[in-house]
Amino acid sequence: MAQDNITTFVDRDLRGARFDRSTLAGAVMRGVDVHGLDIDAPWLAEGPLLVNGVDVVPLVEAELNRRFPGRELKQASDPDGLRTAWAALERAWAAAVDRVLSMPEGAADVSIDGEWSFAQTLRHLAFATDAWLGKAILRLPHPFHPLGQPHAEYETDGLDMSIFASEEPTFAAVLRVRAERQAMVRDFLAAVTPDVLAERRSSAWSPDHEESVLRCLHVIFDEEWEHLRFALRDLDAQG
Repeated sequence: MAQDNITTFVDRDLRGARFDRSTLAGAVMRGVDVHGLDIDAPWLAEGPLLVNGVDVVPLVEAELNRRFPGRELKQASDPDGLRTAWAALERAWAAAVDRVLSMPEGAADVSIDGEWSFAQTLRHLAFATDAWLGKAILRLPHPFHPLGQPHAEYETDGLDMSIFASEEPTFAAVLRVRAERQAMVRDFLAAVTPDVLAERRSSAWSPDHEESVLRCLHVIFDEEWEHLRFALRDLDAQG
């Protein structure tokens, strides 16, 4: 029932309900059974999230940093810190790729609960690099590799989806593109200066909105760490 434009659920059974790409910002739950509740919120750090009056965001962030060494560096703001942070990301992803290569053939293409496969995740990270480094920072005229994996909603941002491959490439081809894009970030960071980090660029998807070069890099770092978490979660589900 609705009251004052707020939807209220009283004595409702929502066991097993699933919310995908939905907003529960500002939602209030009182006297609720949350046994087994599973929340995956990539923007959780923007908090707060109160559980029994306790903001659990710092606790979750600390635990994720413990599980993913180097993640605590993702907001580095100087060239040396960014280079160290990227090296940590490359090590973490190398371990994940080695794990997939040690699994039965086809593991890279398995989708869990409709999520992207490991191969598709690597393709999306290539796309994210093209968007925020190639397009936004470097302002390349044709930044996107055809093996990149965009979200479907990017079409509404004027992206020509026809430039992307319609068939799934081999995992070997995905790894080559991924390595090229990792090297692209590494090479940029090798020469970046504080002055360049402070420069302004048009946002990858909002040309009228400007971001600093540093902020564009932080978007790439956030994408990398969040998708690593997703990828490892789904590899664990494969057994």
